[in-house]
Amino acid sequence: MTSTDVNRRAVVAGAGALATVATLAACTTYGKDDSPAPATTEPAQPGAAGPSGLAKTADIPVGGGKIIGSTVVTQPSAGTFVGLDTTCTHAGCKVSEIAGGTINCACHGSKFNLDGTVANGPATRPLKSKSVRVEGDSIVEG
Repeated sequence: MTSTDVNRRAVVAGAGALATVATLAACTTYGKDDSPAPATTEPAQPGAAGPSGLAKTADIPVGGGKIIGSTVVTQPSAGTFVGLDTTCTHAGCKVSEIAGGTINCACHGSKFNLDGTVANGPATRPLKSKSVRVEGDSIVEG
């Protein structure tokens, strides 16, 4: 065996190890969405609904809701407002829309009812609650 044979083996073994590491690195980020939120998500705008307000009550439709920053605000029934975290409980993606009476995650198709409970998997746990309250005509955190 020559030193050329040993060097070739080292290169082939190193390439195999590198391919394995790259594959494992790709697998650990599957299903995570680090991209910015879609255009339907509205950033929280200080002052838009008061000093610490998320939205005006009139902006949250009965039977629907809005995604505001990292909070989902819904109104399942008239006058009842619910605050939820935007992180899907299946794989940690951010929910992307509220349509057809459900909060939807585009990553793997999970759907949540307007109260955060699971309407359709693969998620099996509800969205995490966030405290919101009505002050005047605004919905505020806390």
